[in-house]
Amino acid sequence: MAKNLLIVESPAKAKTINKYLGKDFQVLASYGHVRDLKPKEGAVDPEHQFAMKYEVIERNEKHVDAIAKAAKLADDIYLATDLDREGEAISWHISEILKERGLTSGKQLHRVVFSEITPKAIKAAVAAPRELSHDMVDAQQARRALDYLVGFNLSPVLWRKVQRGLSAGRVQSPALRMIVEREEEIEAFIAREYWSVEAQLKHADGDFSARLTKLNGKKFEQFDLTNETDAMAARAALKEAAHGRLTVSEVGSKERKRRPAPPFTTSTLQQEAARKLGFTTSRTMKVAQGLYEGVGLGSEGNVGLITYMRTDSTALSEDAVGELRQLISRDFGNKALPDQAQVYRTKSKNAQEAHEAIRPTSALRTPREVSAFLNDEQRKLYELIWKRTVACQMIHATLNTVSVDFDLKNVAGGDAAFRATGTTVIDPGFLAVYEEGRDQKTAEDEDEGRRLPRLAKGEHVPLQDIVTDQHFTEPPPRFSEASLVKALEEYGIGRPSTYASIIQVLQNREYVLLESRRFKPTDVGRAVSNFLTQHFTQYVDYDFTAKLEDELDAVSRGEEAWVPLMERFWLPFKQQVDEKTETVDRSEATGARELGQDPKTGKPLSVRLGRYGPYAQIGDKDVDEKLQFASLRPGQSMHTITLHEAIELFKLPRQLGQAENGDEVSVGIGRFGPFVKQGSTYASLKPEDDPYTIELPRALQIVQEKLELIANRIIKDFGNGVQVLNGRYGPYITDGEKNARIPKDQEPKDLTEAQCVELLAAAPVKKGRFGKKTTKAASKKAAPAAKKAAEKKAAPKKTATKKAAGKKTATKKTAAKKATAKKSATAKTGA
Repeated sequence: MAKNLLIVESPAKAKTINKYLGKDFQVLASYGHVRDLKPKEGAVDPEHQFAMKYEVIERNEKHVDAIAKAAKLADDIYLATDLDREGEAISWHISEILKERGLTSGKQLHRVVFSEITPKAIKAAVAAPRELSHDMVDAQQARRALDYLVGFNLSPVLWRKVQRGLSAGRVQSPALRMIVEREEEIEAFIAREYWSVEAQLKHADGDFSARLTKLNGKKFEQFDLTNETDAMAARAALKEAAHGRLTVSEVGSKERKRRPAPPFTTSTLQQEAARKLGFTTSRTMKVAQGLYEGVGLGSEGNVGLITYMRTDSTALSEDAVGELRQLISRDFGNKALPDQAQVYRTKSKNAQEAHEAIRPTSALRTPREVSAFLNDEQRKLYELIWKRTVACQMIHATLNTVSVDFDLKNVAGGDAAFRATGTTVIDPGFLAVYEEGRDQKTAEDEDEGRRLPRLAKGEHVPLQDIVTDQHFTEPPPRFSEASLVKALEEYGIGRPSTYASIIQVLQNREYVLLESRRFKPTDVGRAVSNFLTQHFTQYVDYDFTAKLEDELDAVSRGEEAWVPLMERFWLPFKQQVDEKTETVDRSEATGARELGQDPKTGKPLSVRLGRYGPYAQIGDKDVDEKLQFASLRPGQSMHTITLHEAIELFKLPRQLGQAENGDEVSVGIGRFGPFVKQGSTYASLKPEDDPYTIELPRALQIVQEKLELIANRIIKDFGNGVQVLNGRYGPYITDGEKNARIPKDQEPKDLTEAQCVELLAAAPVKKGRFGKKTTKAASKKAAPAAKKAAEKKAAPKKTATKKAAGKKTATKKTAAKKATAKKSATAKTGA
């Protein structure tokens, strides 16, 4: 039995590390967090120093038991979970569980951390353990308590005032506010027309263009030409003055240096993977996790390919820099190597938690060498990380920007001028390996790669044409995953480990949708954000949220106590929750809008947010006994819909005509979307069908398909609840309580009742609405239910005989009692 137990978070990491430590160590995985707050109100008690009630997470109970069993037999226990706050908290929870079970007496508990999974790093960490950092644990507990208290107190307010099932998060709410405010900015934007003017020039070394920089004797600005008439007049005047040529008035040349980007942090990796690879933040982190924990490299076995991927540090170790310089010298020559190693400073005060930037554990392990062992996503991400890391230690790129000015005299209203620019690379430096992506291109980017012919002052260049182009100003773009992560980092909202989860929560809650890889808020998301911004302004304020993050960082560094921090937050927050619960009107909270009057009834027509989403309403509930309702169409928003568009919604339900059997056929929109109705049969419309334009033949076809589906659904019905059905994923057996698969070698129509009962008894317990299994009692009851029904059906005569026999016995007993009673009565009366 191994003398030492080392605990990590994931089984993949355990497998890799186990190979490095040898037989004296047993390496087990906790499979992430082992404990969490009890999922009910009262798990955090503000009245008693914010005491927190934890319980072991159900899905990890078996892993905790395995750790406890191994800890009992081990001499020393090493807690080697991740090196950030989350990892520190997991180590603390494990140590607390072991203490509660009396398994730490006489044993040493060591905390070890490493930022890469290599033999050298693991052995060095085990050789130099430390104590658990209670400051980091306190910071994590404070963060968890804050999130819990916000969720349990603010979410019910949203249920009452906006819609059931909503949630508000301490960090997700400011992120949602960013997306909503950007959408409102786009909606309020008014486009402006403007015209650009370019001279198209001909040259023996290559044609090129020059943009207008001066007109009517003054600098040409973007909005100097705002309509076609003025643009055409300027074009005519310029052409007339040019007489078919432009003369070079000045040639300028400027050399500049571009320095490489620093190595990746969590946020920059997420941004660049989104730009260059099209990865979501969660996908990036999942793939990076696999590269960090270890990938099988043939005879080498499992090897961790990158350092820890949750970090805001841009620092590199001396060993890593030395290896990078060795590789650059070998593969790109000494000219690509700066005299001194590039040093990058980290902005975050708390970056010491993560030690290093994200880099390859060995730069000498090139993407080409490992690509055969990686899947496509791993290969792409590893190559991105490797190139960025190598480039950061290479020499700067040297660029040369050339500008050529052309003056034009005697233009109506004054002189004019054009300028042509181009940038060429003199020495690519780090650009030979890697160039950082950008969310939006600049004028400088447009010039790069454009080469101008060699021109001299006074040279006449033939003019082919003067071209005018119409443009319109554009609103700011919606946030992409990359730009949202960048904004969150700039505002100081969240931390490296939270960006992916923030985005995931917003999407899971359907507060935002991804359209063309850009975030658009839903009506529910806007209602939640607007409600919180208006009534809980402080708690979705960017500066307030960032300041709170800084205070949590201060706790993790031991500079501040966590309970006073909690008290400063909790007391005014709880007071505001109580006050808003009583005072805010629901229609105000949901952002209801009155659009005008319905032309048919003269009643007010408004749009509102209901239980199942946004809808239009004709009438006032305080005045009218009967109101009319209509759901908004897909793509419509209650914030942008017009009165005319809303009136159109009330054309449903539409009567389409009659089926051959005389049934009325209509189409409408219900709780579950658009539908067609024939008699008492309802059928959902397909995505390509529009309820406002669908015709009778198509509607009848949809109903017929539904009827055929119903007719073909039941393969066999044994009359006691047990059925063989055609389902979405093929035939299956059910008794209403449990479902059972049909063996591949068995024909569904040939199944007997006994076979079905046997298969149902062996089937797993059906999961409930939230993925939880039914209770043991329910499961035991469900298993024999069909069997009892089958037995009852199989022996009806026996049951009937028993009943008859019972009835006969009862009759005899009754007769005997009557006789005895009569005899007794006769005796008493002397009859």
